[in-house]
Amino acid sequence: MIFLLALIFTISLGAVSIDLSGQGNKTGGKSVKTYAIFGDQYEKVTIIDSKLQGAVYYLVSGHGGPDPGAVVNYEGHILCEDEYAYDVTLRLARELISHGALVYLITRDKNDGIRDAQFLKKDYDEVCYPKEKIPINQNKRLIQRKDAVNRLAHKHKGQFQRLVVIHLDSRPIKEKVDIFFYHDSRSKRSANFANTLKETLEKKYAIHQPGRGYKGSVSTRNLFMVRATVPVSTFIELGNISNTNDQKRFIQSSNRQVLAEWLCDGMIKDFQGR
Repeated sequence: MIFLLALIFTISLGAVSIDLSGQGNKTGGKSVKTYAIFGDQYEKVTIIDSKLQGAVYYLVSGHGGPDPGAVVNYEGHILCEDEYAYDVTLRLARELISHGALVYLITRDKNDGIRDAQFLKKDYDEVCYPKEKIPINQNKRLIQRKDAVNRLAHKHKGQFQRLVVIHLDSRPIKEKVDIFFYHDSRSKRSANFANTLKETLEKKYAIHQPGRGYKGSVSTRNLFMVRATVPVSTFIELGNISNTNDQKRFIQSSNRQVLAEWLCDGMIKDFQGR
């Protein structure tokens, strides 16, 4: 995996819900649960430990439904922001569940699942938790997601809760950026959460790509999904979907998987440091 990272990463990524009616059994003494939303190849999730037992996560991948987000052409193939953000989000959800977390996917697609293809086919059938049609109007779309998160947050009041919103940025084609984070300026815990994730990525790059450096950032921004939701939150931009180097990172499924694993590691540190 280290060799793969060096070649491909150019700027570098129990108690279960996901509200999916997971079926469980025991294999080798460990619990194995089935979640159809991850797709046939990845639907079985082994609960490897309880590091995140008691933690509740709300994962929101950007755009979806009638809005694919940023759309770019890569060597004759169309790359849509929402499809790649969703794939990373699914992989992150699966990692969190494997450590005993309770996870809710707010943006959902019942038939995409985790995909290992380079070029993820666009569609428009994503829904908002639990099964609400996503509106075209951006404000209505954001309010719908905010309401879904806050209803669940009220249900889990008193528990450890985190909201993670995942997007791909769209900037001028020559602008290469590392993964960066936004947090709620009013919340020290939100800042700590974002900084913990950033520091985790810094350490991962230092191990797997020594000398490369990592220039991700943490800052505040007046984003609706950050300021209008109840749980401690962070908003993640995975890179610039318009940049050739960043595109190479997004289209490789192994890179999307590693990113999910690294973010999960950061979230474990955040939970353990509460």
